[in-house]
Amino acid sequence: MTLRLDAAETEALRRRAAREGRSMQEVAREAVRTYIERTSRRELLDEVLDEELPRYAEALRRLDE
Repeated sequence: MTLRLDAAETEALRRRAAREGRSMQEVAREAVRTYIERTSRRELLDEVLDEELPRYAEALRRLDE
């Protein structure tokens, strides 16, 4: 896999890696892992809400009144 960044992104990644004393690759890989974990949790929550909210729709409607 090849990741192509524009000049500004490359420079920002270079600065971040230097500040942390890590390689650009390490910083980029951590960013990808964090993104995947965050979006996976969000998708799971969305699925649960889509399945469970209809069950409680009437009760929620009454509470809103």
